[in-house]
Amino acid sequence: MLSRVLVANRGEIALRVIRACHELGIETVAVYSEADRNAPYLRLADEAICIGPPDCGQSYLNIPRIISAAEITNVDAIHPGYGFLAENAGFAEICRDCGIGFVGPGIEAMRLLGDKVEARKIAHKAKVPIVPGSEGVITNEAEAMKLANQIGYPVIIKAVAGGGGRGMRVVHNDVSLRAAFNAAKSEAEAAFGDGSVYLEKYIVEPRHVEVQVVADHEGNTLHFYERDCSIQRRHQKMIEESPCPVLQDRDRQRLCEAALRVIKEAKYVNAGTVEFLLDKDNKFYFIEVNARIQVEHPVSEMVTGHDLIKMQLQIAGGEPLKLRQKDIIQQGVALECRINAEDPANNFSPCPGTIAEYRAPGGFGVRVDTHTCQGWTVAPNYDSMIAKVIVHQKTRAEAIATMRRALEEFTIAPIKTTIPACLAILSHNLFVKGKVDTGFVERNF
Repeated sequence: MLSRVLVANRGEIALRVIRACHELGIETVAVYSEADRNAPYLRLADEAICIGPPDCGQSYLNIPRIISAAEITNVDAIHPGYGFLAENAGFAEICRDCGIGFVGPGIEAMRLLGDKVEARKIAHKAKVPIVPGSEGVITNEAEAMKLANQIGYPVIIKAVAGGGGRGMRVVHNDVSLRAAFNAAKSEAEAAFGDGSVYLEKYIVEPRHVEVQVVADHEGNTLHFYERDCSIQRRHQKMIEESPCPVLQDRDRQRLCEAALRVIKEAKYVNAGTVEFLLDKDNKFYFIEVNARIQVEHPVSEMVTGHDLIKMQLQIAGGEPLKLRQKDIIQQGVALECRINAEDPANNFSPCPGTIAEYRAPGGFGVRVDTHTCQGWTVAPNYDSMIAKVIVHQKTRAEAIATMRRALEEFTIAPIKTTIPACLAILSHNLFVKGKVDTGFVERNF
């Protein structure tokens, strides 16, 4: 059992982990940058330590400072949350070498699955369908062009170490491939320190569907069903839901079983997400594994009734899973809207500033995960997400109605937020009918 955990993150996920720890009787240490010095959630931690200035590289991404904070406060383990160091295998290895637990997957599994090419090989070995594409890294334009003509345009160039849409380019012909190939490599090098790219067939108008999984150290694996994350803008998710509105039970079972095969093949431990593309015929193709808890994990919690953060902590403390697959039942419909400090009317430009007026929604079936409050200053240094609104109802129509009501109640002023954009999407006829894909936002808004 863990007794003391350092939370190496900020914002709503830091608060989420602190709360889960306290419910399990685990003490918490919060780290913060100077920009977050007045964060209300710091008062809920048993101890809080400043680890540097606002710049991420000198604070939340500064491994020596985080390790020093962990050693000084004598913690058993570090929970990295999502983003920052959550999928950094080097950080996990340093934790191990320092005798500090890491609340996440093993180092080898993280390294393998963090490499998109190796992850495709694991999926293929597990007999899970993968999108046609290169077997390894594409090193030059000529090689990319030859493969693109073999599998047929359109194709997508992806960063091996990528995420969040960076280092990705969709290409429709030989001419555009040349520019896109070099642009993707440069962007990948700048974002991840690794310019390696690979190439896949681009599935036209797919849905993005992912499966939440959890595995323990004894080889037990469970899925918590799927989430549909097709509502995206520039590969950044905006609205997520569970269950996927177009999947039949038999297809859902096949998808979830495929996700578990990938996890078992990779010898994965702790919580993770296996991501797929779903084509117009509801055929699914593996794309990657996110070796961490994700922003949208509350959607799975609401439809299954299980706390995924607590499971992460219990597994990291050496406990086996107490559930069996038959104990996990998908009930009702859950939706999540990400609320970002961005101006939808101005190309979603960031809107940092002080929140002078803040009133969160409530009522039956409404959950708000946030670290913000009246008087809180949204700093320009970090991701612009300031809240997540999650609703759970018996039917999809009821969930949409509840979400619309909740967003209309939500007051955050004077800064601009993505609430109007989410309301517009929720009111769109095609969204209401469940007829969406990953290009829905760009085409319709």
